[in-house]
Amino acid sequence: MSLLVLKFGGTSVGSPDRIKNVAERVLRLRGEGHSLIVVVSAMSGETDRLLGLARAIQPRSEGRELDVLLSTGEQVTIALLSMALESSGCPARSYTGGQVRILTDSMHNKARIRSIDDARIRGDLEAGRVVVVAGFQGVDEEGAITTLGRGGSDTTGVALAAALKADECRIYTDVDGVYTTDPRVVKHARRLERITFEEMLEMASLGSKVLQIRSVEFAGKYNVPLRVLSSFEDGPGTLITTEEGRVEQALVAGIAFTQNEAQLTIQGVPDQPGIAYGILGPIADANIEVDMIVQNIGGDRTTDFTFTVNRNDYEKAMEVLQQVAQEVGARQVSGDTKIAKISVVGVGMRSHAGIASRMFKALAKESINIRMISTSEIKISVVVDEKYMELGVRTLHDAFELEREPAGPSAS
Repeated sequence: MSLLVLKFGGTSVGSPDRIKNVAERVLRLRGEGHSLIVVVSAMSGETDRLLGLARAIQPRSEGRELDVLLSTGEQVTIALLSMALESSGCPARSYTGGQVRILTDSMHNKARIRSIDDARIRGDLEAGRVVVVAGFQGVDEEGAITTLGRGGSDTTGVALAAALKADECRIYTDVDGVYTTDPRVVKHARRLERITFEEMLEMASLGSKVLQIRSVEFAGKYNVPLRVLSSFEDGPGTLITTEEGRVEQALVAGIAFTQNEAQLTIQGVPDQPGIAYGILGPIADANIEVDMIVQNIGGDRTTDFTFTVNRNDYEKAMEVLQQVAQEVGARQVSGDTKIAKISVVGVGMRSHAGIASRMFKALAKESINIRMISTSEIKISVVVDEKYMELGVRTLHDAFELEREPAGPSAS
């Protein structure tokens, strides 16, 4: 008998009928002999509704009381799903994050899990019950309710799978797996049967919205086999696991992209030691995360310093940078919110040369200008004008022939 953790997102439990459909899927798996823990999100739209209520009372709602409010969304779905299972003759028991004692730090609205007390869950599983757990939430040392941030239910599912050493964690979503890129942009994008933790982590951080980044980090750290499946149709989905010889099978796993980027440049900065810290230190102090960085040194002993941030942080970052410019005697500050980032990701890049030149050649052929470049062992990212994003994604998908199934390892 295997132990599975199943996680269902907000769309999957968005109505009573859909909750009943989830219950039917759970019953089928239980009938196959699996022990089951089910993690659920709030109904689709519920978190936004609760946020709207909070902002009607307090425009910049945050902190402890917001977590108390937002955690109620999952409490509704765990109760309804448990009722649906019980009415079908399946013993079930629901728990909030606090009742399970998913212990987190005290960083409200974006807490991190520290430990899980699995005693209650193990007792229920041994008694033959399906355990239904509220995703996205926990409690801190003081007993205060905390939430894990957007997409935190994925992290709850993976953390429970790690704590209980589950055979697999299955994430049910409104897509049937992880694709080589977004099928809405490239119609012939291919569903991947398998992808490594590293590749999925890069794709999630670079714009793919299938899984929350922290859930992939957690799965990779504790080696939890993770599978992405559709809530609405049967299929094998995509298995996210260790590398196991994939390097020789596919150079590139997929193309990720994001429009949620903004670029800032400070020009005419004195070229002297410590200037990078002098620019980025205040940005970090303002809790703004920097992504890509380019520095160009001119002949007049000044430098131009360009970096990208999340578009939501653009105005705040611009304010900080203008203040820095005055302090260091920079010539000018400029910015652009109409940019996009496109990334080629694949573990095969470690052992194969020429990926970058192939990428740049394909973009040049379509007259797409590259504004910034960033690389790592398994990814190459470029910043382009936003208007060229979809063309760039389609161009690279075709250039690397990602619609084709990769060839298997050659026989020796």
